[in-house]
Amino acid sequence: MNNKPLNSWRRKLHEIIYEADTPAGKLFDVVLLIIILASIAFVMLESVKSINVKYFELLNVLEWLITILFSIEYIARIIAVKKPLKYIFSFYGIIDFLSTAPKYISLFLGGIHALAALRALRLLRVFRILKLVHFLGASQNLVKALKASRAKISVFLLAVIIVCIILGTIMYLVEGEENGFTNIPVSVYWCIVTLTTVGFGDIAPQTPLGQFIASLVMILGYGIIAVPTGIVSAEYTNQFKNEKTPKKEDVNLNTQSCPNCSKENHRDDADFCYNCGHKI
Repeated sequence: MNNKPLNSWRRKLHEIIYEADTPAGKLFDVVLLIIILASIAFVMLESVKSINVKYFELLNVLEWLITILFSIEYIARIIAVKKPLKYIFSFYGIIDFLSTAPKYISLFLGGIHALAALRALRLLRVFRILKLVHFLGASQNLVKALKASRAKISVFLLAVIIVCIILGTIMYLVEGEENGFTNIPVSVYWCIVTLTTVGFGDIAPQTPLGQFIASLVMILGYGIIAVPTGIVSAEYTNQFKNEKTPKKEDVNLNTQSCPNCSKENHRDDADFCYNCGHKI
């Protein structure tokens, strides 16, 4: 087991970037959050043609500035940890890379033939919004609830698909091609749109029987929409019921992250990582 400490400057860098217990760490998180939100706003403004034409140079300069800042952050995160590859291939590492790389790649994709690919590449900058996950620690409870209820939701969705196929086939037989239900897939599409209460209106039943069936589908849709919400809510509530009330000494208020394996949720009085034994 290697407990050799990081260099003092790397340890300080790790505390600032990966933790939020110190004033410097809190300031880093706030600044990073502001930059992420600003970058998302610039990408959205750039998609508005009139704004992009008028302020193209300004938006381009701001985009380069943000890209450089993200690049510095990405490199700093790699330097601050003892196992860089673990961060690079982690979820956050991949998102950080995807949100930074497109601007640099655009320098090498020139010419008319590359414009189509370049447009799609620029959209990858929207991945920066996923960097906000860094600040959503409470979302872990929701993720746990979704994982716990995935079997029930899967069965429910399978049942909905079966219902849509059956009702779509019935509507195809009742309405026929002359009323827009040209085939069973189109009829199933209509059933899904109606069942989810979206109602595009591109296809509508014309016969009295078809309209009656459509009314039943609409009413059924209200009940179906509530089911997944109820399943997840029940699992979310069960988590709190099953959790024991933590003792005062078990409540951890720190945000210490192990510089060796990047594990979090250490005890306030911990000197070593509970996962790898490295000194924190």
